[in-house]
Amino acid sequence: MSKSITILGIESSCDDTSAAIIKDGKILANIVANQSIHKLYGGVVPELASRAHQQNIIPVVAMAIKQAGIDKKELDAIAFTRGPGLMGSLLVGTSFSKAFALGLNIPLIEINHMQGHILAHFIEEDQPKPTFPFLCLTVSGGHTQIVLVNDFFEMQILGETIDDAAGEAFDKAAKIMGLPYPGGPLIDKYAKEGDPKAFKFTKPQIAELNFSFSGLKTGFMNFINNESAKNINFVTENRNDICASIQATIIDILLSKLKMAAKQCNITQIAIAGGVSANSELRKQLNSLKEELDWHVFIPKFEYCTDNAAMIAITGYHKFLKNDFCNQAAVPLARYELNAKTNEF
Repeated sequence: MSKSITILGIESSCDDTSAAIIKDGKILANIVANQSIHKLYGGVVPELASRAHQQNIIPVVAMAIKQAGIDKKELDAIAFTRGPGLMGSLLVGTSFSKAFALGLNIPLIEINHMQGHILAHFIEEDQPKPTFPFLCLTVSGGHTQIVLVNDFFEMQILGETIDDAAGEAFDKAAKIMGLPYPGGPLIDKYAKEGDPKAFKFTKPQIAELNFSFSGLKTGFMNFINNESAKNINFVTENRNDICASIQATIIDILLSKLKMAAKQCNITQIAIAGGVSANSELRKQLNSLKEELDWHVFIPKFEYCTDNAAMIAITGYHKFLKNDFCNQAAVPLARYELNAKTNEF
């Protein structure tokens, strides 16, 4: 019988400090420490985020190991988010991982954050998994991409945003409306009671499979400013309809490109990943396309949508199987292309 493989995953790319323990593909613990300080500023403040990571990382790792019911000496490797993300935040996770791996004399595995989101679908749980090749729509506050996934580490970006990400569009729209940060979940909440056809917003005409959300954000801001100039209570009186309408516009932009990609590639295995994949309307509409387009749809559990270390640990597990390790020379990368070659050490 082959030896079990136990991986510690560390995620610190933005404002969530997370540690997870995975054994043979199954999650034993997945701890996430959120940072509420950023609500005061209406968005993530990088310097405050990195300081909070320094405070959180040791307690979070200790809690993950305790919850998993293992001894740290049972760890076979440490997988950490190398990028993309905020440099200060990444530096905390990278430095801790390197020091911990050195102290335990175990291998170090660097992980691309976006690959982690996609491979979260392969965590061993009672959920169906996509088969290769499949398309994955990865949508978050920092990224919007359509990725052709041919294998665990053979991925091709078919289309991506040329400016802002879908998650940023949600949060910016919420901020314009005066909603607190993070605003994306609040738009989702209020949209449930609104009419998605109440207001029309211009959709960008971008070639091929790429996206753009900067024009939509500007158009939305102008709309709110103009209507509020006529009626100071416009947003308050129409909040649900506004949320439903902007949400419907963003989702329609995402799904129209995804349908185009699926048709071009002749692929019916369709997955979503990233923080925006937690949006209830996106999940609902994607599920409705299963019968309409004969798609096989794969939607991650809510806890694996937003930033978490479980996705880093499962990616690390599959890299461990390939003996794909890095060494102590690894440095964080604020910009890190999905298909970048990483064996430069």
